[in-house]
Amino acid sequence: MIQTIQSQEVSLRYLSDNFGLKLVRDEQFFREWQDDLPEISDLEKELLNQVQEGYFNLLEYPPFLEDIVRMAIVDPILFIGKFFLYPYHIRSEQSINLELADKEVIIRGRIDTLVLKENLWVMIIESKRAEFSIEAGLAQLLTYLLASPHVEHPNYGLIVTGGSFIFVKLVKTEIPQYATSKMLAIRNPGNELFDVLRILKRLSEIANQEYFSS
Repeated sequence: MIQTIQSQEVSLRYLSDNFGLKLVRDEQFFREWQDDLPEISDLEKELLNQVQEGYFNLLEYPPFLEDIVRMAIVDPILFIGKFFLYPYHIRSEQSINLELADKEVIIRGRIDTLVLKENLWVMIIESKRAEFSIEAGLAQLLTYLLASPHVEHPNYGLIVTGGSFIFVKLVKTEIPQYATSKMLAIRNPGNELFDVLRILKRLSEIANQEYFSS
């Protein structure tokens, strides 16, 4: 009998025990979120400042639910970064199944936002309501990354919990390994949405280069 598990029920321990997933704490493993980041334009900065102001405005009118996070924070960033335009396109509520090799278990889930270029999964984005911690979405995002059809290249994801952002890299070797960026937050001095957009652009460049040059 096949057992079905929903992705939100999966823990990091479950992924470690059943898929051999390992956390890499060596900062050299995931340099992509720091090195060679592109500059963004004054117009992009102005629009991101408006997203930041919108965030603080929304905090005055709780609850700040997942759909609101996606609509008010994630979608505007993707729009400003031109990820809705060719050669990219966006899919929402993309279904995935992840099967255990030697066990009759299927993990099912729905990706909140998937950024694609042709058939390449450029970025998986998981949105959580504002009061959730980053940890609440990490195992779920890693499940989606493990289900990516592109096993020969690193896969990248982003968790957004209201005003907090963390990028994730997964390499699907014989022993899958992952690492995270530092946490970026709208509340921090300045506007760290600038960095979020720069990292998104950089990771999309890397994904394109690695996939389409192979």
